[in-house]
Amino acid sequence: MTEFEKMSAGKLYDTSETELAKMRCKAHKLSKDYNDTYEDELEKRAAIIKELCPKLGEGTYLQGPLQFDYGANFITGKNCYVNFNLVVLDCAPVTLGNDVFIGPDCSLVPPMHPYLTEERKLRFKEDGTAYDLEYAKPIVIKDGCWLASNVTVCGGVTIGKNCVIGAGSVVTRDIPDGVLAAGNPCRVIRHITKEDSIALKKELY
Repeated sequence: MTEFEKMSAGKLYDTSETELAKMRCKAHKLSKDYNDTYEDELEKRAAIIKELCPKLGEGTYLQGPLQFDYGANFITGKNCYVNFNLVVLDCAPVTLGNDVFIGPDCSLVPPMHPYLTEERKLRFKEDGTAYDLEYAKPIVIKDGCWLASNVTVCGGVTIGKNCVIGAGSVVTRDIPDGVLAAGNPCRVIRHITKEDSIALKKELY
């Protein structure tokens, strides 16, 4: 297996490996290029994001600014919308379903590090190159979810269909379908029902 394949499969991998370093550098440059555009520069933005994130579904829009580690492991369905300041450390696959909304200042973070200091600290190769023992766990956010602002989703988490994750939440464990969940750590508050329809909120009309 290549180091990228090991990384994507959740195995320990060499963070300093040449091809991975090149991929990260390219993704970081493309992230900056995208962030330096104006939102009415449609063709320029489309070309950059296609190169950075080639697995975006039709109709998916990333507002920017944004920051990706690789881009190659970010996969979305159709018609997703992502607001300002997205961070995706896509060492493992990060998968969004259809119609996922992500608010500003959200982070999707698959990387995992050992708990023991002696296993986590930097190591050095004979040539002086620093590396660490790292692995990653995938993230799945299923169809119809809305992550409000400043949500962090940790590696290994699956968020079920049609969920709302409250602002400022840190999601460390799986969330079932169709619920409102919030907090640090994020916990289920209640199911979302037809009683939550905006049609019933007369003050909005």
